[in-house]
Amino acid sequence: MGTREDIVKAVTAGRKAGERGDPPTVCPYPRSSALRTAWIRGYAEANPVSSQPETTS
Repeated sequence: MGTREDIVKAVTAGRKAGERGDPPTVCPYPRSSALRTAWIRGYAEANPVSSQPETTS
């Protein structure tokens, strides 16, 4: 796991990527890295998942 500073940098980089509209596949960290999780968290803050519309049956 990265240091606190590394985690903050990863979250910030993910947020900036999300704000630019970059795809999440640009994440520079490997799948097994805690820094990837931090990056994705930052990305998600900039690009929240929209709520799904209700369906009527």
